[in-house]
Amino acid sequence: MMLKKVYLPLFLLISLLIGCKSSPEPRYPKSHKSGSFMKESAERNKKLAKREHASILDIIEKDSTVTYYNSPDGFWYTYKTKNENDSITPTFGDKVVFEYDILSLDGDTIYTKEEIGETIYYIDQERMITGIRQGLQLMKENESVTFLFPSFKAFGFYGDLDRIGSDEPIISNVTLKTIEQKSKISENE
Repeated sequence: MMLKKVYLPLFLLISLLIGCKSSPEPRYPKSHKSGSFMKESAERNKKLAKREHASILDIIEKDSTVTYYNSPDGFWYTYKTKNENDSITPTFGDKVVFEYDILSLDGDTIYTKEEIGETIYYIDQERMITGIRQGLQLMKENESVTFLFPSFKAFGFYGDLDRIGSDEPIISNVTLKTIEQKSKISENE
């Protein structure tokens, strides 16, 4: 009986010490993802880019009266009005004033220049549609350029949450009115 009284508290003490750990162990996931979502997403994007590329090339082939240039940034453009007299194009921090519209690849107007209005933009210092931001840097004052943007250079997967849908390539006619270089902006302040 005495032995039972000694062993029972000792047994409980040992059980308590073994049962309590000094720090919690991390819980590991029961299953590991295979990365199939990422693979499927990449495949979807490749197919989308191929379709958009083909649609844009189809427009270029049908419009044989003008020359289209392929930008290293992944879009195409043609000059409606070219400025042969100047050599200045906007760079980081320059202030530009421009107008633009947005059309579908079918040529249907989505936003007019009048709706958007004259835009003042500081190159690479504000939010702007990627394609237009990069396209402006190719332009000189008083030039008008038509850009053909795949969706990843336009509004991407989300669209503009209004008139431009998901993954929609666009056409944009841009007229660059003025360039005020950053160095001149600093002098005027």
